[in-house]
Amino acid sequence: MASRTRRHGPAPRARDSSPRRRVPMRLLLPSLVLVALMAMLMLRGYVHSEILADHRVRPEAATDKVPEKILDGGPVIDTRSGRTTSISVPDHRLVLTFDDGPDPTWTPKVLDVLKKHHAHAVFFVTGTMTSRYPELVRRMVAEGHEVGLHTFNHPDLSYQSKKRIDWELSQNQLALAGAAGIRSSIFRPPYSSFADAMDDKSWPVTQYIGTKGYLTVVNNTDSEDWRKPGVDEIIRRATPHGGKGAIVLMHDSGGDRHQTVQALDEFLPTLQKQGYEFDNLTEALDAPSALTKVSGIDLWKGKAWIFLVGASDGITSVMVVGLSVVGALVIARFVLMLLLSGVHARRVRRRGFRWGPPVTEPVSVLVPAYNEAKCIENTVRSLMASEHPVEVIVVDDGSSDGTARIVEAMGLPNVRVVRQLNAGKPAALNRGLANARHDIIVMMDGDTVFEPATVRELVQPFGDPRVGAVAGNAKVGNRDSLIGAWQHIEYVMGFNLDRRMYDILRCMPTIPGAVGAFRRSALERVGGMSDDTLAEDTDITMAMHRDGWRVVYAEKARAWTEAPESVQQLWSQRYRWSYGTMQAIWKHRRALVERGPSGRFGRVGLPLVSLFMVVAPLLAPLIDVFLLYGVVFGPTQKTIVAWLGVLAIQATCAAYAFRLDRERMTHLISLPLQQILYRQLMYVVLLQSWITALTGGRLRWQKLRRTGVVEAPGADGVPRQRTRNSSSDRRPVA
Repeated sequence: MASRTRRHGPAPRARDSSPRRRVPMRLLLPSLVLVALMAMLMLRGYVHSEILADHRVRPEAATDKVPEKILDGGPVIDTRSGRTTSISVPDHRLVLTFDDGPDPTWTPKVLDVLKKHHAHAVFFVTGTMTSRYPELVRRMVAEGHEVGLHTFNHPDLSYQSKKRIDWELSQNQLALAGAAGIRSSIFRPPYSSFADAMDDKSWPVTQYIGTKGYLTVVNNTDSEDWRKPGVDEIIRRATPHGGKGAIVLMHDSGGDRHQTVQALDEFLPTLQKQGYEFDNLTEALDAPSALTKVSGIDLWKGKAWIFLVGASDGITSVMVVGLSVVGALVIARFVLMLLLSGVHARRVRRRGFRWGPPVTEPVSVLVPAYNEAKCIENTVRSLMASEHPVEVIVVDDGSSDGTARIVEAMGLPNVRVVRQLNAGKPAALNRGLANARHDIIVMMDGDTVFEPATVRELVQPFGDPRVGAVAGNAKVGNRDSLIGAWQHIEYVMGFNLDRRMYDILRCMPTIPGAVGAFRRSALERVGGMSDDTLAEDTDITMAMHRDGWRVVYAEKARAWTEAPESVQQLWSQRYRWSYGTMQAIWKHRRALVERGPSGRFGRVGLPLVSLFMVVAPLLAPLIDVFLLYGVVFGPTQKTIVAWLGVLAIQATCAAYAFRLDRERMTHLISLPLQQILYRQLMYVVLLQSWITALTGGRLRWQKLRRTGVVEAPGADGVPRQRTRNSSSDRRPVA
């Protein structure tokens, strides 16, 4: 889409001479949406990826500091209130314990087997898994099982600070509170084993855990089911000798646990026949329950946590679908652009290609101008150098800077000035159309300069009587700055490759306001320029299609426009374009069901414009969001390679577009930075446009601030760009 500059008078100044600095709502609301999405994604990655877990197994250490009665004692260690006591399970009582869950696949199967054989157990759950599958924790509690803490992220606590230990416990409790409204007083350290494996690294942790009110539970019978040794071997290792009581270690998460489930189904009835009871811990010890109900603020904090984790999973799933959609759209667009642009280039440049008889009759060039004092002289002089006969009509749309007087003072033949009160660009163009003498109308902006051959190249397609409008090749003249270079890449890669593609598909969506031509009779048939939308050029183009006219692209009809030179100006321009395009799509929505040749645009063009210009740009930042997610949570290497692959595809398309337009490749150096920063700006602009459209808001045009740095083309046909502090800069006339 080329440069559009709708004219309106200056907005009234605020009464307050020292306005407060506030974050604009147009920036704040879309930014908050992006931040919220990022936060949800980060929360999901934090809960799923266990980013804080170290997964290190503690090496052997000395046992000098561990009391003998602990090393020789039972699997329940009580260090609360300064005690140093170990407790054993009574004979013929077994406490089955399951670590690392809950798991959505295997925990329900374990629970089913326990319920089938009327047995209770203890599940030592991690905070991450509890947060993701709270319904399983609720089922554990409802069916009479006990739930214990197994930290939040499963780190080796022997290597953690007290602050980290406190955090692991509190987050684990927070997840339990949100999942089942409970708090637990039993704890099992990750990577723990028998009591006699306690050493000088783990013992201080056990003591500290006791000061927080927890019983530490290890085990004295290990099924080693994580090794998957077979059902019989799991049963053998889990069975205590001589009818003694025991705490049996099993796992309901961390991998394929089908052997555990099968072994459990045989183990329970076999030992029950031998007189064993399968109780939870406090039942086996005849002690008060380890679970207490949570209420008040702690309960609501837990519920809020579980809600946020669930929301993050749901939003992430939607974002993944969105990423898939945008990926498919981006690839489809690139493939279409590359293939069809190549077809277009070969068709246009092959020998003997002509639209029809050469068009040599004079044309009328309309130049709507509102406060273009810095640019208008360059614009008019570039038209006077035209190789094609033209009459120039400058429509002064209520300028307050002397734009009309500058043109009149030039005293050039075939240049007329028409004055009107400020009424906007469509009205100015319609006024110029009413004063035009010729049957072909060229329209351009007051900040644009033409090459000598531009008008001639632009009007040749009218040799085909089916052509009603022609789009020219708009280029950025002020490309020396970073933001100008980014727009230069966008114009060459996006707009002009798009126009080649749409030309082949015969559904060109926009005649750029900076350089376009129309058959007068076609304009009159559709009622001239409309002010129904903020994108009058897109509106008139869609109206042409619906009226049955062909709209084509003339790549050699180059016009050099002054692009916005600040983020604020760029924001204002693109906001209008995005919102105006949405208005035009909605206005011409009936084209979707129209039949005949005029319905081709509705069947092909309108869906493509909606997908490529409205939907895909809105979802495009997901590529960068998931890049950040992958770098933080992994797999980092694959993520970076995938992102570089997308960038390589874009660079290939950009290089091909630059080659077709015969542009220097040096500007593509800034392409990676453009893809990271520029895309986010366009996302926020488009999101703001969606919000404005959905809320029924109204958008006013604002005049872009011009500097007049793009001068008329030289002998080589390329416009010169003067420095901003040049003495030739024209001051506005008072």
